[in-house]
Amino acid sequence: MQLHMLVFLELLTSLLSFLYVIALSIRKFFAGEIWRTNVQLPRKTVVITGANMGISKETARELTHRGLCINSQVLVWKLDLSSTKSIRAFAESLLAVQKQLHILINNTGMMMCPYSKTANSFETHLGINCLGHFLLTCSLLEQLKESALAQMVNLSSVAHHAGKIRFQDLESEKCYSWGFAYCHSKMANILFTWGLAKRLQRKGATLYAVHPVLFLRLKILPALLRYN
Repeated sequence: MQLHMLVFLELLTSLLSFLYVIALSIRKFFAGEIWRTNVQLPRKTVVITGANMGISKETARELTHRGLCINSQVLVWKLDLSSTKSIRAFAESLLAVQKQLHILINNTGMMMCPYSKTANSFETHLGINCLGHFLLTCSLLEQLKESALAQMVNLSSVAHHAGKIRFQDLESEKCYSWGFAYCHSKMANILFTWGLAKRLQRKGATLYAVHPVLFLRLKILPALLRYN
């Protein structure tokens, strides 16, 4: 019995060590490399949704340190991406005072919430994560196209691999899963970005759809900071 217990403890220790190494490897893969630069980007105007918290707040903090301006300074504007009325009002107010727009970062999102609908009767994940940003981008598109080498970033997720566009049940009224609803909305982000990129490929604009950690750590933020 004592021998069996020692063997069991040895196997358990080996398993835990293996899982620890795997967990570190997975974390390192998604975190990516830490990227540092002193590049400055003066006189560029950026719109970032959801910049009052989380990834967007850190992105705004980093970009302002690089000399970028948001309406000549850092401003917080009200924007409800679940309401087309709020989105149009925000775009109208912004364009009235800001004549140039160089970078748009669509980050705001909902994740794994109970079934509900937006003010315009869209399923919440799809309505906020994709359709709200779709309308915002379209409302600011002409201003973006006027800026040479405009940049647009849509925060998607690797979870899009589990998503699909269910045209027969876009609002998930027949079958709802909060997990898959999120995945479907992130697939919609990918398709929206891909479709718009094709339409703007001759305009000099660059579009990205990215997993959040890769945006901050390795892939897209460095590209934005090389932009001038």
